[in-house]
Amino acid sequence: MRKLMTTVAAAAAAFGLAGAAHAEGQEGKIQVKVLGTAVLATGKLKAVDYIAPALAANPAFRAPQTTLNDNAVPTLAIEYFFTPNISVETICCFTGHHVTGDGSLAGAALVDHVLVLPATVTAKFHLPGVLPLGIKPYVGAGPAWFFYISEKPGATAAALGVTEVHLANKVGVAVQGGFDMPIGKGPFGISMDVKKYFVDTRAHFFAGSTEVLTTQHKVSPWVASAGVTYRF
Repeated sequence: MRKLMTTVAAAAAAFGLAGAAHAEGQEGKIQVKVLGTAVLATGKLKAVDYIAPALAANPAFRAPQTTLNDNAVPTLAIEYFFTPNISVETICCFTGHHVTGDGSLAGAALVDHVLVLPATVTAKFHLPGVLPLGIKPYVGAGPAWFFYISEKPGATAAALGVTEVHLANKVGVAVQGGFDMPIGKGPFGISMDVKKYFVDTRAHFFAGSTEVLTTQHKVSPWVASAGVTYRF
């Protein structure tokens, strides 16, 4: 009887340990991230498709170039795990920028405070948490659709007779890398992420109903984020 009780107790202890290990290793399918994000713009003018003769005669357009300002914004990301190593993630944020001149257009205010919604979905591969502190590195890639909202002519463009400006919504690609790290054994953690976008757009400048300038722009920012995660 004593041997039977000892065997049952050992089996129960082993089962309990296995069950605890399984429960401890279980992770939720959904992860929410609240992040602070730095948008480091690297955009530039690629080509002038059309310029009205009146603007072409202006010396400022001899060697035009443009720049976008950097910005910092809050970001919300939602991630779904199909397996412990495969997930899909989408982010939500608006980032505001303005376009200024460079080169022969140095200092010109061209586009005033355009809002950009970088709708992004990435498929991610996560390495197991074998690094110290349970750090799980990942890489990812996917499509990105940049929506431009509330763009207005800058002061210099307005002084040249521009009354409206529109930036074309375009689809591009985003690649990313980063890591997640749990905080203790609970659902919370921290995350660091870096994305590189490859997206172009076309800008249309109008004087009334007449298009006076059409330009192509490279919009390929680096986007660096850090913040807290909750997985359930």
